[in-house]
Amino acid sequence: MNGLRAALDEVAKLAEAQPDPAAEVVLCPPATLIRAMSKVCADNCVTIGAQDCHENQSGAHTGDISAEMLADAGAEYVILGHSERRETYRETDELVRRKTRAAWAAGLRAIVCIGETEDERIAANTLDIIGGQLASSLPDAATGENLVVAYEPVWAIGSGRVPTLDEIGEVHDFIRNRLEHRFGNGVGRSVRLLYGGSMNPDNAAEIIAVPNVDGGLVGGASLKAEDFSRIISALNGA
Repeated sequence: MNGLRAALDEVAKLAEAQPDPAAEVVLCPPATLIRAMSKVCADNCVTIGAQDCHENQSGAHTGDISAEMLADAGAEYVILGHSERRETYRETDELVRRKTRAAWAAGLRAIVCIGETEDERIAANTLDIIGGQLASSLPDAATGENLVVAYEPVWAIGSGRVPTLDEIGEVHDFIRNRLEHRFGNGVGRSVRLLYGGSMNPDNAAEIIAVPNVDGGLVGGASLKAEDFSRIISALNGA
């Protein structure tokens, strides 16, 4: 929940700093900025996404926004199942699954987030939690074109704490293997896997070098064009 119209200047700065990045760059602002930001980014390298959507296309859901509305406003991606949605609003895997179907029906690409809490990590339950979330949050019609999976250890988000590279690698390898087993090698290998959780300009390069890490789901470090541009540069060099 960050960003007013003044933030559009930061988007323009980002486009100037990264006129033609090798990495795909997606910004997911609050819904109030999607239309304006999509216009600013119409002729540059940045694609616009959204932060959430409702599971239904329309109806008596005051205050909610459908995937179709987001697409109509200019979004091409939508983040679903972010840990803050799961924790604060008690969103279940099944709800994330329904939202993902809704996103696909509207032509949006879904960025589905999964991740363990600190207690689950301490109890050595990380892979069990990740496996269960993958199985229950993803619909059967996943492809490399409509799905991105983001691993975000809940305890690392905004804390400045980051798993070791071996821990990140273990989870991303596990996710890749599960996707290949469920959807076949072709689809399983084509789904991009992002790491999210205190990624910043100083650690982005080493994280992206971990096998099966295809990019980052960046939070606070994306609010300033200078910081985010450094992360993009790290991804470009991967």
